[in-house]
Amino acid sequence: MGGIGSGRQYQGGKEITSNMKSLDIRKLQRHGLLLQDMDCTWHWTRNGEKVRSLHIYTDADRMIISYKDFTRGGEWRFMEYTVYLEWTDCNLGGRRPWFHCPVQECGQRVVILYSDSILACRRCHKLVYACQRESDNHGSIRRADGIRSRLGWKPGIANPEGGKPKGMHRRTFERLKARHDASADTSWDWMAQRLEVLERRLSDRGIDLDNLDGDD
Repeated sequence: MGGIGSGRQYQGGKEITSNMKSLDIRKLQRHGLLLQDMDCTWHWTRNGEKVRSLHIYTDADRMIISYKDFTRGGEWRFMEYTVYLEWTDCNLGGRRPWFHCPVQECGQRVVILYSDSILACRRCHKLVYACQRESDNHGSIRRADGIRSRLGWKPGIANPEGGKPKGMHRRTFERLKARHDASADTSWDWMAQRLEVLERRLSDRGIDLDNLDGDD
């Protein structure tokens, strides 16, 4: 049996990146999980409950990832493969880590891997950014602001939320708040993905976004 992605290009679903579980190498670095001989477990959660756990062992230039996954027949299978790492120097000091997509025909340098049956880059999973559908984001903002207006909250998802309006039933308030939060989350995801695109483009040009100085 060949290695991961052997024999053909990996075929993933046509989803939006924000709908997928993901592994962001910047988060791993912030948590100190890219150190030599680091052995740890990374959890994905939904509504506060664990939905999948990855066992990660980090070596100097690679990461060995293992986990259990369902087959199409509904049975558990054990998955384990290597994701190679690369470190590049930042313009103003420090080093930036990258994943190399583990799909055999790809190997693209990325900061985020997305999970389906395997971890792979956005292109291998045929994913699109929510920011590639800007009308979706505008609609999310309008929906959130419409609900904020109905609740008597200040417009703009960056503003603090208010409480339940006087005279509104608790169930109605909770339903509206859930719809507001879902629309706001979609908009925040869109903005985060726009930032990721910008960071990628600047990095390709040798510009480190983290070290940009706002002073004249």
